[in-house]
Amino acid sequence: LIIVYRRHGVNQPRYPWADGPEYITQCPIQPGGKFSQKVIFTTEEGTLWWHAHSEWTRATVYGAIVVYPKKGHAYPFPKPHADLPIIFGEWWKQDIFELFDDFRRSGGDPLVSHAITINGQPGDRYNCSRQDMFKLAVDQGKTYLLRLINAAMQDILFFSIAGHQLTVVGTDGTYTKPFKSDYITISPGQTIDVLLRADHPIAASYYMAAKFYSSARAAVNLNTTTALLHYTTNNTTTTTPTAVSLPATADTNASVAFTARFRSLADKKHPVDVPQKADTNLYFTLSMNAVPCPAGATCAGPNGARLAASVNNVSLVLPTSMDVLGAYYRGIGGVYGDDFPSNPPVSFDFTNLTIPAVDRTPATGNQVRVLEYNSSVELVFQGTNLLGGVDHPMHLHGTNFYVVGWGFGNFDRAKDANKTYNLVDPPFQNTIAVPRNGWVAVRFKATNPGVWFMHCHLERHASWGMGMTFIVKNGKGPNDKMLPPPSDMPPC
Repeated sequence: LIIVYRRHGVNQPRYPWADGPEYITQCPIQPGGKFSQKVIFTTEEGTLWWHAHSEWTRATVYGAIVVYPKKGHAYPFPKPHADLPIIFGEWWKQDIFELFDDFRRSGGDPLVSHAITINGQPGDRYNCSRQDMFKLAVDQGKTYLLRLINAAMQDILFFSIAGHQLTVVGTDGTYTKPFKSDYITISPGQTIDVLLRADHPIAASYYMAAKFYSSARAAVNLNTTTALLHYTTNNTTTTTPTAVSLPATADTNASVAFTARFRSLADKKHPVDVPQKADTNLYFTLSMNAVPCPAGATCAGPNGARLAASVNNVSLVLPTSMDVLGAYYRGIGGVYGDDFPSNPPVSFDFTNLTIPAVDRTPATGNQVRVLEYNSSVELVFQGTNLLGGVDHPMHLHGTNFYVVGWGFGNFDRAKDANKTYNLVDPPFQNTIAVPRNGWVAVRFKATNPGVWFMHCHLERHASWGMGMTFIVKNGKGPNDKMLPPPSDMPPC
């Protein structure tokens, strides 16, 4: 097994050497090899997680990271009686490496997973899990902090607990203004902290349930996974649990309505530092693409082609001889280019229902975008309707960003930036779902020198090339420069 790991959402200030994505910040750890990764926590507080970052190893290699308040500091909400992680995953009957090889070879969609899991179990709707489904025991009148982590590979999830409203208090290692909701929408890669008040009749038990949200996929697992909430004075399993009501599988309005409610605390203890103006404006289209099938081969993509994915019509091809960070630090040429486009190379109606086939074929390469240290960046993610379009949970390494605006259709700076942006209390996140045929605007300051990957957290899209790399240059001060590498970096 060749593998690399990363701490998802940990910014690793000035130290990208342990960030983790293969051939971006390091070469994979070889069988029998080892690498001691240094993890640097600074402003993160709440729930984060770690996972493998090589091909599809993330499907089974992941776990929670919990960062509690510093000694002498309190939560910005009443202290819960207890807290625990709720990790969503996916499960296939097929070996995950065989699955990866199969769809990469065929050029088509990967096999749909056979189940979603909650803390490792698919629930009582599956014979294999009926006796072992995850059970949460709570005491009447107490409040619990549930740390939700979406480690699933393929889709955004809806989650709910029957009969209980949840109070959202944080996401991606930061706290938010509390709001109540009957359901949660959580993207792959995202974490959400919620408070559960155990204030219902103790004689009943209640289903906890999760299902896929998918706005466009032709094939999706329509099954619902279950877990059980029961009160400690009611240990019976003979009564039928109260059922869960979740939004419909393709309910885009429910998905974006939940996501749009996030706001930063924006108080003295949790100040907001969103750039009011941007030095660098970037406009990135996110597309599903198709490339011709090689001569003599049979491909399972649309119209006999191979599926691909791109950012600004560039489909990422990772280097294999050296990682980007090592090449940048040592000044070695030929590993990457530095001219990733700031805007789409061809402009058209990105969200039109019909887009000419000529626009479906992307360029390929490994291009980076260089950012000046301490520059203020606005990045607009634009979804496109190429091959039908779909939601894209975009994740940026090395920094969180403020989500300052979103909408459907094509982004119009004159209209959207002036009328819809929130520059007062926007949420501070590292993963944001760009809605199908819509856009999301984020802002951040490039104050973390190093090499930082950005990619879609739907694993099939990342595997097809929906990713790119930022290089943040060193600043002038001694504390504004990237730190040197450790002595035991894995060789290529």
